[in-house]
Amino acid sequence: MSYKTIEIGKEGAIDWVTLNRSDRLNAINPQMCDELQDYFGKLQFDHSVRVVVLRGAGRAFCAGYDITEVGGVVAGPVRGMRFQRQISEVIMRMHRSPQPIVCLAHGATTGGGLAFALASDVRIVSFDVKINVAMVKIGLTGCDVGISYFLPRAVGQSIAAELMMTGRFIDADRALRLGLVSEAVELTDLEASGRAMANDMLKTSPLGLRFTKEGLRLATDAGSLEAAVALEDRGQILCASAGFFEEGIAAFKQDRPAKYADN
Repeated sequence: MSYKTIEIGKEGAIDWVTLNRSDRLNAINPQMCDELQDYFGKLQFDHSVRVVVLRGAGRAFCAGYDITEVGGVVAGPVRGMRFQRQISEVIMRMHRSPQPIVCLAHGATTGGGLAFALASDVRIVSFDVKINVAMVKIGLTGCDVGISYFLPRAVGQSIAAELMMTGRFIDADRALRLGLVSEAVELTDLEASGRAMANDMLKTSPLGLRFTKEGLRLATDAGSLEAAVALEDRGQILCASAGFFEEGIAAFKQDRPAKYADN
């Protein structure tokens, strides 16, 4: 598929995915949804990609859905649901992808843009970021494209309710205090911070990194401690059986980078 609204840059085992509708503050449209579905859908069995860094071109990360292209949502229940599922499927494919996703957000990160950030595993923002649940301010609910799932898990029920029921904006400092983001940096340092995070992830074993994302995702919804521990036990023994534990210990003792095979 030839992409028009996103750009994919390859840097070794890191994919740099750039939302590229900068003239519209990278607002989401049907074509962007199709392209992101295609990209994230292919990651499941692409072992050449170990980490994804998601960012936006121009002055913003993503200003939500493009209000000039939302006709489908008011086209009745059948067409409207198809339209809605086009973007919600992007969120689900991001969540299911075995590669960790590092989101670099700057400027407007609103509505669907916030959903993209929440569906990522690690969020790093610049100090100029402006975050809100925009859809509740234009006649819809604040429960949209995964926000009602991710946001309470990130900041707790009370703060999530505040943001989802008011559409209030929060800045980088508050997002950092709430634990919504991992780091807040100057805009000029955003790319370097994302690269450093991705490179630290690449120091882990390929299988271990995938199992960590899978295990964290499943444990978040686990019905019991026993269920979470069963997942953890499986991952540890499979990684150890693949020889990664022995290589990791040897590298530590020899004060060298570990060399993990991915086959």
